[in-house]
Amino acid sequence: MILKLKTSTQNFFSFTHLILPVSCLLILSSCGQKADKTSSSPPTSPQKIILKVAQNSNVNHPYQKGLEKFKEVLEKESCGQIEVQIFPNGQLGNEEQEAVGVKFGILDATIVSSGNLAPFVPEIDLFNLPFIFRDLDHFYRVLDGPVGQWMGRIIEKRLDCIFLGYCSFGIRNTWNSKKPVHTPDDLKGLKIRVMSSPILLSAFDTLGAQATTMSWNELYSALQQGVLDGAECSMSDLYLEKFYEVTKYVSLTQHLIGAAVMIFSQKRYETLPPPWQTAVLKAGHEAVLTARQAEEEMSNQAFQELKKRGLQFFEVDTQQFRAKAVSIYKKYAPKLGGMELINQIIDQ
Repeated sequence: MILKLKTSTQNFFSFTHLILPVSCLLILSSCGQKADKTSSSPPTSPQKIILKVAQNSNVNHPYQKGLEKFKEVLEKESCGQIEVQIFPNGQLGNEEQEAVGVKFGILDATIVSSGNLAPFVPEIDLFNLPFIFRDLDHFYRVLDGPVGQWMGRIIEKRLDCIFLGYCSFGIRNTWNSKKPVHTPDDLKGLKIRVMSSPILLSAFDTLGAQATTMSWNELYSALQQGVLDGAECSMSDLYLEKFYEVTKYVSLTQHLIGAAVMIFSQKRYETLPPPWQTAVLKAGHEAVLTARQAEEEMSNQAFQELKKRGLQFFEVDTQQFRAKAVSIYKKYAPKLGGMELINQIIDQ
């Protein structure tokens, strides 16, 4: 399956940047005209709309930065007639629950990782294939291109939502307390906690590790007690969760670049006047760009801090790891659009 879609995102947002302030003026002007006609009564303004948006991480996370930008832009473009309330730290549930909330119009917007979208959109596991992305440039080139648009339409259909764009929860690397890992053979026998994804579990088993899943909140104590030898996660998480206290060796496998999706409730969207629908799209676009930049900055800062704390970093033989991953691609290809689509991503 070869996907070809034409896009005009840049022109669209350039256009909306011009028309939105005018729309606000027209709305406010209309309010003023109504007030003039009823001079015996105090002037009134349209009832403020409250939007509830949520994310499952702490207030320093890139997701939060993205939602703060969403709030800033949407409140400005609506001339203050929309108020965005942000609920971080999983206050409104885990990511799967937040996605369900958006689907049924209980929650207005959220950012959810590809792994937690998979129960609703199994096709998104295409982005969870190990080593399918070479780097961040390749990652965003694919997600902002025809393949990412195609996936966005599927997400909209399954979750009754408006797809606003992609960001990332980081480049994931492998680390442990036992030995440096340079090749797949070095993983043999290591007990590694991986993200709860059948594909990732299968991949690490294929590479020779003893892969397992475990609650994120239990991971630190499991490492401390020697129940596990290591895990895989982003630089930001490695630093923020203080795993540097219970590990030594970080191998720059970069086996997965975590895709995350920002979605907005279709039910809520349809209740908004057209100028504010356009404002939602613009705010969402700026939100995901802000989250992307925040993730890159946080990862770079975390890397420097981890080096200061004595962690040792090692390059790996990427070709050997990629060669091992081919069998995973073939195993899951029938469920994820076929090898032709997988190769299209690899070659892009």
